Amino acid sequence: MTTAKAASPITPLSVFLSVRSFLLQTLTSHPAVTASVGHINVVLSNIGIPEKSLLTNEEFVLTSTAGVVTLLGYYLLFGGRHGRRRRRLAEELREAQRQVHLLEEKLLLAKRQDILATTPTRPSSKQPRQIRIFMDGAFDVMHYGHMNAFRLGRSLGTYLIVGVNSDESITLCKGPPLMNDSERLTMVEGCKFVDEVLPNCPYIMTPEYLEYIFNTYEVDYVVHGDDPCIVDGKDVYAAAKKRGRYRSIPRTEGVSTTDIVGRMLLMTKDHHFFRRSRGNSVGSAVSVSGMLDAGTDEDNRRRGEDDDSDNEILNEDSGYYGRTPLGHQSKFLTTTNLLRLFSAGVKPPDEGMKVVYVDGAWDMFHCGHIEFLKEASKRGDYLIVGIHGDAAVNMRRGGNLPLMNLHERVLSVLGCKYINDVLIDAPLEITPDMIASLKISEVLHGTESDSSCIDNPADRYKYPKEMGILTQISSPSNFKLMDIINRIQKKQQEFQQKIERKKKAEREWFENKYQTTTNGNIGNGVQK
Repeated sequence: MTTAKAASPITPLSVFLSVRSFLLQTLTSHPAVTASVGHINVVLSNIGIPEKSLLTNEEFVLTSTAGVVTLLGYYLLFGGRHGRRRRRLAEELREAQRQVHLLEEKLLLAKRQDILATTPTRPSSKQPRQIRIFMDGAFDVMHYGHMNAFRLGRSLGTYLIVGVNSDESITLCKGPPLMNDSERLTMVEGCKFVDEVLPNCPYIMTPEYLEYIFNTYEVDYVVHGDDPCIVDGKDVYAAAKKRGRYRSIPRTEGVSTTDIVGRMLLMTKDHHFFRRSRGNSVGSAVSVSGMLDAGTDEDNRRRGEDDDSDNEILNEDSGYYGRTPLGHQSKFLTTTNLLRLFSAGVKPPDEGMKVVYVDGAWDMFHCGHIEFLKEASKRGDYLIVGIHGDAAVNMRRGGNLPLMNLHERVLSVLGCKYINDVLIDAPLEITPDMIASLKISEVLHGTESDSSCIDNPADRYKYPKEMGILTQISSPSNFKLMDIINRIQKKQQEFQQKIERKKKAEREWFENKYQTTTNGNIGNGVQK
């Protein structure tokens, strides 16, 4: 009689070896492995490797498995550390950019003080000394970068005159502009940093025209960005520099007409900002005057200098600035300091003022918007402009709209002289609570819209209509966003080639700027 042999005890090692053997056998017999090894061995044979040294299926599987396990282990052990390091470097970069902005403002203040100290008083004038600054440009497809240039230019004096190049001179020097004389003049005239506009200005500042500017308009200094402006190998501002009447300003980095046109042609959404939201409620929006009124000037100054909320915008979890980052693909860093500078002069309405409200996307802030806001401002004493968030605009308009993100559109509207305040991330539906909290006396709606989605007063404007405060006014201009897009699309190939040339020039300029020692002018300037 025979006795049964006792079974070996099951251990973790025996289970591991069994599973390993099963997987190895399964993988080595797989047709894909056999085919891969066959191709590799053909290559090895062709380069003279002996047959006994060729790769086997088992060796291929073991080598591949070891590589995958090694990479996975490295990611689990060190991947988090690298991620934290990248985030730390990103924070340091934002801090450095904030410091650059602050230093640029301090440098401009020092330049202003130097100008005030060295500019002689005009004996013919009985008024306090006025430092008159002249800037010029094409300002084609004008954006907040141009507005910031006007702000910087005016900060060097007390009165800013802006010359707008004529269609003829632009066409002669750099090709026909996208916007005509009237459209570009409307945009410049609507900027709150501009005191006077001079039309039909030549693209190249000849000594004769410069003399005319100095004598006729009593200009003290000609101002332009610190990037070179060369036409046919000649410096456009050589005559002003020769007379010692030229000053430079920093350029608003990361924004240009080229970049904006590129968004239209490439149809990307990288510039959008989508935030967490409870929905479109007035509680998730905030007015600029409310933000600035939230503390003393010293508090606001500290927020601008010390708060780490650069590149962020309001959300429902914060009474001041939220922690949801603006679209990281956007090269333009909107700091709280720049928002504060654009908000100069914004204050809450006085008691008894008639508050008028109008909302919209205000995408690619254009001459149609300017003319409508000018008309709307005549309806009351205080005009609040609501600006819808990127998600709300994209939901209604689709595609890659809006072409400018919420931060960029806020700055564009803040630069308009006809508005008193803006409501950031305004709700689509105007509610009774919103009307009460903002003390709105009248809600306006125009007859023209950039959107193909026609607003239904019974939907968005239900409550203002029931309260009898909804008014539709005739839009003074039928210019729309699609007019800009259609003009660009008609010249798509030409613009794509121009974009490539300008991007190459901008890259070279940017690299030269940061690879060489500056000569006292910090930053860079807005191009014509």
